[in-house]
Amino acid sequence: MGLKWTDTLDIAIELDEKYPEVDPLTVRFTDLREWVVELDEFDDDPEHSGEKILEAIQMTWIEERD
Repeated sequence: MGLKWTDTLDIAIELDEKYPEVDPLTVRFTDLREWVVELDEFDDDPEHSGEKILEAIQMTWIEERD
């Protein structure tokens, strides 16, 4: 089973493992969207992302860092 846009915690964990040197606060949503779509486990329609879901992913990623 692949990752969907709504799997914010799992996506945040994957991003943290793939980009440990990146501060999630500095990531632009355009880059964040691209990085999520490029995750090996991602299996959702790339066009179904929006600012709210990207913000949720970013905030979860920040929380995972703490």
